[in-house]
Parts: sequence; structure tokens; C-alpha cells
Amino acid sequence: MKLTCGIVGLPNVGKSTIFSALTKAPAAAENYPFCTIDPNVGVVDLPDERLDFMADVFQPKKKIPASVDFVDIAGLIKGASKGEGLGNQFLANIRETTVIAHVVRCFDNPDIQHVRDDAKTEAPIDPESDILTINYELAQADLDTINKRQEKVTKAIRAMGKEEEKKYAFYTSAVEKIKPVLQDGKCARMVELSDDEKAAIYDLHLLTIKPQVFVCNIDEDTIAAGTNAYVEAVKKIADEEHSEVIVICGKFESDLSEITDPADRKEFMDSVGLKESGLSVLAHRVYHLMGLRTFFTGGPDECRAWTIHAGDKAPQAAGVIHTDFEKGFIKAEAYTVDDLRQYGTEAKIKEAGKYRQEGKDYEVQDGDVLFFKFNVTK
Repeated sequence: MKLTCGIVGLPNVGKSTIFSALTKAPAAAENYPFCTIDPNVGVVDLPDERLDFMADVFQPKKKIPASVDFVDIAGLIKGASKGEGLGNQFLANIRETTVIAHVVRCFDNPDIQHVRDDAKTEAPIDPESDILTINYELAQADLDTINKRQEKVTKAIRAMGKEEEKKYAFYTSAVEKIKPVLQDGKCARMVELSDDEKAAIYDLHLLTIKPQVFVCNIDEDTIAAGTNAYVEAVKKIADEEHSEVIVICGKFESDLSEITDPADRKEFMDSVGLKESGLSVLAHRVYHLMGLRTFFTGGPDECRAWTIHAGDKAPQAAGVIHTDFEKGFIKAEAYTVDDLRQYGTEAKIKEAGKYRQEGKDYEVQDGDVLFFKFNVTK
């Protein structure tokens, strides 16, 4: 399954506006439900001050950042789990993502219709009801997935007996914990599961067990405060769900994405008291929720951020660059971006005894700068 973040929510909450600002690519954003039917997919460069610093040191010909794939998924409404509003198609799109960014409308604007129960009826702005609607539909879809799998499990146990029952022990215990929560319209991520139980249900790809971040879409008047009553309501739910919260003004971020000059961007952010783009915060949060980490390579030709999974060993990291690097891995020469920041050059890092030699069992750390030694015999 490709590592992607699905942007979900009710219609007209600002999903497509945020997606367009993230990717700087046009996505349909008209003010009516189901404007976005097929999911838009965009590759978003991950802003990284560490890579910028390395580029200042090495002055390379190229600078290549890490990236995150975002998918703009059409708005869900009540009944989506039963196919209402093209719901089945949209739920399938969510199932294919790794992390969910749930956009919640946290602003008042009488000119933008807000819908919840159906695509034609105006609904009041109420983040709690909005979230409960989405959660209920995703929970019902997960229940359907579990019930379909249970038929197969039951048949297997009847056919194979006690041994097969033991094989499904962790699956059964996980489902027994999750099912009542889903029946209440709540999320599977709220349930405490052992590692064995998580592994046993992994291939179900439950929608409500995916890591999630709530994206509170506020108006420009709220940027300075960073919160309002709507945002606080979302934060309360997020605490219960073990989800995170990011506050973003989609309109501001959309305007900011049109500014290319760094000085002008800084001035525009300073005007509202922002030190970092909300979309930059979102991209980094999603990257880490996916379990991804970054190591770097640097030199006069290229400075590059490479993406690995948390816990990857040095040979696996080498393989991200080229499969031959992993096959013929000998060692990794390593230091950190912080070492480079402190000492200024690789030569001085070596003089300080901070330049390391790491073997096959070394677990690569976020922020490592690596140079691989390898040998592949033909």
C-alpha cells in the first residue's frame, strides 16, 4: 500500500482549498457538494530547515527534499457507508490511504453552505456533530468489513477445529475489543491493543484505526488567537480519540502559496503572527504519523533528504538510494546535521571525533548524514 495521506471531511469544509495550497495545483473548489468525485493526488515537498542549512554549507548544484503524497477525497455525508452520495467510492479511496487528515470547519461564513445529513439541507456549524457524522460512517464501514471477515473465520474454525481457533486467538480478542466501540459510532484507534492483536487485524485495513490528525479550518480573523470555541470542541474530541490537532486558515494558506519570494512570504506570515506555515506543520505531522524519518546525503553535486521508516537499519537506508548499496553494504560513515551546525565542516567534525563508522546493525536516526561504502561483485 502506497504511503499517502487522505484529506477527508464533510462537503464545503475547505478540503480542496487546503489541498490546492499544499500542492500549488488547482483542485475543484466550487461551493456545492460532490464537486470533487475522483480523488486528486498531489506530491508535496516537505519543508526542512536542516536540508536548507546543508545546502548553505555545501552550495550544491541540486537540492532535493523529501515529500508526502496527499489525496483530496470528496466530501462524505450521512449514509456514505450505505452508498449515499457515492459513498462507497469515497470510502474505498480512504481505505487506500495510510493517514487521515480530517478537515473540520471552524469558521462562520453565511456565503458558504454547510451540509451534514444530506447534500441539499443547510446545517449549522457544529464541529462535534460534523465529526460524529464522519466517524459514524467510517465505523459502520469498518463493522461491515469485520462482519464479512467473521464469516470466513467462523468457517475456518469449524473446518479445522481447535488448532485453527488458536491461530485466530489474537484476531478474535482484537475484534471483541473493537466491535462494541464501532457499534457506538466511535473509532477503533481509541481501543488499546497489544502488538500481536494489531498484527492480527492489520490486513483488515480498518478506516478508523488509521492514524488521524484533525485539521481545524479557521477564518483569517482567528489566526492571531489560534483558537476559537469551534477549535476547542475539536481538541476535546481529539483527546478522546488519541488524534492530533492542527489549526490552519485555508484561505490564508491559499494566498501564501501564491507568494514565491521568501522575503515576501515571511512578511506575509509576520503580518498575522505566524512563524511557520500551517501547511508545513501539517506535512511534517503527517510524515511522522506515517512512521517516516529522514536522513541526508550532502556534497557539491547534490544535497538530498531521503525517506526511511523509523527503525530501519543502515543497509535498508542504503537500499533507498540504490539496491546495490544494500546488497554490497560494507559500512556507513555518519554524522548528524547538528554536528555540521556545531563544527561547520566535515573536516572539523572528524577532528572533533564525531565522524562515525556504523555497521549493519546500526539503526539510522532522523537527521543523520550518511555516506555508504559498498562492494558488489559481478
